[in-house]
Parts: sequence; structure tokens; C-alpha cells
Amino acid sequence: MAEDIVDVLIIGAGASSAAAAWSLSDTKMRILCLEQGDWMNPSEYPSNNKYWQVNRNQFNQSPNGRKWDTDYPINEDDSAISVANFNGVGGGTVLYSGHFPRLKPSDFRANSLDGVADDWPIDYATLDPYFAQNDRNMGVSGLAGDPAIPYHEPPLPAVPIGKMGDTLGRGLNKLGWHWWPSDAAIITEDYEGREKCVNLGPCNYGCAQGAKSSVDIAYWPVNQRLGVELKTRCRVREITVDENDMATGAIYFDEDGVEHHQRAEVVIMACNGIGTPRLLLNSTSARFPDGLANRSGLVGKNLMFHPWGFVKGHFNEPLDSHLGPMGSCMLSQEFYESDPNRDFVRGYSLQFTRGSAAIDTAVNGTFGGDIPWGSGHHEAFEKYMGRDINANICCEDLPELCNTVTLDPTLVDSHGIPAPKITYRLSDNSKRMMHHAVGKATEALQAAGAFQIDAAGHTAGTGWQHMGTARMGKDPENSVVNEWGRSHDVKNLFIIDGSVFVTSGAVNPTTTIQALALYIADSMKKNLANLFE
Repeated sequence: MAEDIVDVLIIGAGASSAAAAWSLSDTKMRILCLEQGDWMNPSEYPSNNKYWQVNRNQFNQSPNGRKWDTDYPINEDDSAISVANFNGVGGGTVLYSGHFPRLKPSDFRANSLDGVADDWPIDYATLDPYFAQNDRNMGVSGLAGDPAIPYHEPPLPAVPIGKMGDTLGRGLNKLGWHWWPSDAAIITEDYEGREKCVNLGPCNYGCAQGAKSSVDIAYWPVNQRLGVELKTRCRVREITVDENDMATGAIYFDEDGVEHHQRAEVVIMACNGIGTPRLLLNSTSARFPDGLANRSGLVGKNLMFHPWGFVKGHFNEPLDSHLGPMGSCMLSQEFYESDPNRDFVRGYSLQFTRGSAAIDTAVNGTFGGDIPWGSGHHEAFEKYMGRDINANICCEDLPELCNTVTLDPTLVDSHGIPAPKITYRLSDNSKRMMHHAVGKATEALQAAGAFQIDAAGHTAGTGWQHMGTARMGKDPENSVVNEWGRSHDVKNLFIIDGSVFVTSGAVNPTTTIQALALYIADSMKKNLANLFE
């Protein structure tokens, strides 16, 4: 029987994979995607259970807490931030909030502007048309005209900011600070056969309505109609190469634990900033003893998270703040750019999000001492329910060689593949930035009229965004892939996920990851005649 060889093999079925597969489908090449997780069944999301606010751990953001058979464990003992990771069709978009801001032009020029990190080999203008295409493909809502970023027009109206937005906006106006309704991958009108958001609330546990634009519903059904093949419950162990330093395919285990070798002319890595370096480091050979595509020694280095902090304000008047999408209200980028008068370089975003659900209000208020148990409980609960606003702090994380993804020497997944070990410290710059941000978030909530403010500052369980572990650059000595995502070492290997980020910016990265994936796929198509030269 003839050996099965596909034209393009994509590893992972998350945000970047979905976008790249869509773009490449018009080449009529045979494209196969291997995903170690499974399809999601919206009827099983916690919000379909009336006790979802209590029983939601099965959709825990951490694989160490979730422990599905499709997950792999992560050693976080030496990390100040723990990892959020999801394996399944849709990847992290299944559990994300749908908050969808873009990187800013300055993020691509951190070294030129501020003398830190490195400049990207591409700029914002390069990605601008791909941002717009992805907005249309995903279904993104927003308000045109934000002065903090180049002009763009989201295809759908913005998520209403509601009473809490009005209250907060007045406070920010009093201070003279920038704010704008945030772009969101949440449809506010019926769109492409999907029904609009109806404010179910629990976006971060899967959207049963289908209004949150996770790629399992926004991209993959379209991709399959276009001829892209997708196999689930297929866990890749390693990428194989030949004596000419060309990738030949991947070895994977199917759902029955049977080992296969899938041959391919081109291999694309889309496993996120943790999974991609893990797989590359496990793909050792005589040609690549330190891991595939790792002659620079930078695979797994320069791991960036976004140090994340929380400040909560409580208000006297009812704000209905428990209603609406969890991650979307408004964004202030007043402190995004470097300022020589501050004691840190680069900056942060203040992302103002909805308040707590009823159970969370009661439980957290009881443990915090604001809501007594027993007599007076209902009166105190009424004082806090639907009257809080969360100020999320998203700090830019600068790349450092000491922050790494490596292979754990003993911890393995259910197929015996080494698990990733995270080594990460919070830099002094990040600590100073977080301190400043907590003060400014507090000031904003006070200006809006909060009678009580609870500041948590940096929180460890916030590793939602992982970037930089296979960075992009023109110099093979100082990067893993070139300016259009192709490995310097392996000419038919491409990386399209957050691993290729040179800097992290101070916004959620998903829309930029997808724009990069569309750009890399388009570059591949433009270079098909000499793709491997």
C-alpha cells in the first residue's frame, strides 16, 4: 500500500491553526491537522447545569486541575505564574473571555523606542490587513475610532458597556484618562449562522450560546467544508527529519494508543507557547541533539506571560455588573507607553470587566468578612451583589533568557511523553510596573465613586498567555524562525503560534496570533515556487 503523505501537516487545532488552515485551503493542497484533544459539546458546558457556579472545576483553566485524559501535566514548581492551557478543537479560545485588543505599533519597536528587548522583523502595518480579515472571520464587535490605536472598523457593534461602563467612564473622564469600549470576539448581532450574545455570563467556561467566537465554531466548520482534514485525539510525540534537515512528518498516538507516522511535505507547529517548545525539544536526532530547529539554543527561552493583577471596586448604586460578557467592557491604555518619569520601562493596560456572579459574591464576601453568615447575610449580600467593577491589570512582560520551557526529567503524560517544566520569575521591572498599576486602578475606581476597594495585585494563577519561546527574527543566531515564520534550521517547518512573539505587549494576544498566522500562511503561498530555498 502506498505511504500516505499530506502536503501540509498542522499540529494543534487552536486559534493560529484554524486561521492558517483557512488561508491555505485555497491552494487545494491536502491539509491535515492533528489535535490531541477532542471536539467540544456545548451541551456539556457548565452553564447548562443550574449549579454551574458551584460545580465548574471540570472546565478548570489549568490542566493540572482539570486532568482530562487529553491533557498533559505541567511542572510549575519553579514558576511565579501557573499556566492556563486547554487541549481540544478550539484550543484556548474555548475558555478565553473573547477580549480582543490588538498589539500597538510601538510594540513592534520596543528596542528602537525604549532600548529594551528587540524590534520585531515586521511591523503593525504588515499585519493590519490580516487583523481586518481575522475580525471578519471570527466575528468581532467593537467601536471604530479608538485614539490609542490605528483606525479600524470591527464588523459588529460594540458590546454595550451598561451602567457599570457609564459609571466608570465618568470617573475616567474626571481624571482625563484614555478609555474605550474594548474589541471583543463576541457577536452582538446574529452573524454567519450564529446567534448573538444573550448575556449568559459564564464565557470562561465555554459559551453554550455560540456567541463567543471560539475557533471551533467560527473557523473549523468552514475549514472542513473547504476540504481541510482534522483528526482529534491524536497526540504527537515528535517531528521527524531526514539527513537533509527537512521535516518528514510526525509520530503520533491515536485515541487507541496506536503509534503512527504521518508523512508530510510541510509541517506547521501551532501548539502554543508551551506546547510548541515542548514538542520541538522532544524531537531530538543526530542532526538536532538539542531539539528540532534549536541550533540557536533559543527554543523554550524568553518565555513571556502577562503579569496580571486585580483591583475590585464596590459601589453604592446597583450597576447590574454581573450581567454581560465576562471579559468585555472597556479598556484604558493611559499608561501603555514608556514614560521617563516612571521607575519602569514599557507599560500596561487596565481592562475593566464585569462583576461577580451571585455565588461568587456570597462566598467571597463571606470569606472576606464583608457578608456575614447567618443573621444579616441577605442585607449585606444586597449591598454587594451586582455593584462591583473589576480592574484587571495586564502588564507587558519583557523577554528574559532565564524564563524557560524545558522538558521535565521525570513527569510525563499518559503516553510517556516528557511534560513541560516552567521556570519563570517576575522581573523587578514587572514588580514596579504592577505596583504603579495597582495605584492607578485604585485611583480610577475611587474617581468613579467606589466606597470600598479590594486590591489583590499580582496573582499567580493567571498564565493565560504564553509567548516568545520560538521567537521570530532575521538572524539565525538570535531567533528560531524568520520574518515569515519559517524555521532557520528546517526549511519546511513553520511556527505560527504565540511562540514567535518577540515582545509581549500589554494586551491579550489572540487576535495578533491569528493575524500572524494569516500573514505567515499568505507568505507561504506567495513563496510556493521557492518555499524551501
